[in-house]
Amino acid sequence: MNWQAISFDWNRVRTFLATVEEGSFSGAARALKSTQPTVGRQISELEISLGITLFERSVRGPTLTEAGRDLLDHVRAMGEAATLISMAAEGHSLDVSGEVTITATDLLSAGTLPSILAPLRRKYPGIRVRIVSSNDIQDLLQREADIAIRHIRPEQPELTARHVGDFRANLYASIDYLERAGRPRTPREVADHDFVGNPDPVRLLAPLQNQGIPLRPENFVMTSDSGVVVWELLKAGYGISMLPEVLCEPEPKLEKVLPNLPSLEFPIWLVAHRELQTSKRIRIVFDHLARELGEAARKLGREPNHKPSA
Repeated sequence: MNWQAISFDWNRVRTFLATVEEGSFSGAARALKSTQPTVGRQISELEISLGITLFERSVRGPTLTEAGRDLLDHVRAMGEAATLISMAAEGHSLDVSGEVTITATDLLSAGTLPSILAPLRRKYPGIRVRIVSSNDIQDLLQREADIAIRHIRPEQPELTARHVGDFRANLYASIDYLERAGRPRTPREVADHDFVGNPDPVRLLAPLQNQGIPLRPENFVMTSDSGVVVWELLKAGYGISMLPEVLCEPEPKLEKVLPNLPSLEFPIWLVAHRELQTSKRIRIVFDHLARELGEAARKLGREPNHKPSA
């Protein structure tokens, strides 16, 4: 290693990368929890230490020079390496206090996680849980979350996944709605009712049509990208919806539509980065979620028939 050839400070390089990624000095300052003057000073100091100009400054903001563009791939590789170093160090930490970030759909975050995390809070008060409620897949590789609850198995080899069980979903409606609109007695009659659900219900139409329910997009009179909003619309009596048993069965306002209709099943995968699996506090939260979600699957779903897989 030629130590004399390393003539720059990593913190300044990190500031350069943040400026590129965020598009401005002010954006980099927000991302780094710093100030715009500090960011500008660090960039200037990095340019002096390297002997090149990285950005052209103008009223429209900083623009990468050709020299800056030439360095960018190398700096991004350094950023990825720094992230892996931080993850490896955290993986070896035995401290059970600190923050653990969980990402899940908004419906699971609001309807299921509060109850299943209560025992964890009592047993490990030093662990602070941050829930990222999102219907998008968060990037575990970039540390947007420590643990993800997903309905599909990830393909990235850097991630480890455990299939904790299968949840069932059925058609539900509020008792008020069914008393007002009538209870369907056959699958065909279900298609005469109003539905609430996702704005793009195409994925739901085929499995219901296979069960003899000729549902059409026009049946969906109220839709939302938010699962929580759909849940509230269902309870408010706007129509029928396909939602998980684990959420709907305890709700006294709701009733299962055509109870003998076969349920739709969807898997529950618990996912984390391999490096983080050796972090004691993340391992505690991971194992707790696996037990609690698995128990919910055993009660109102189907537990997996195979061992955890990575």
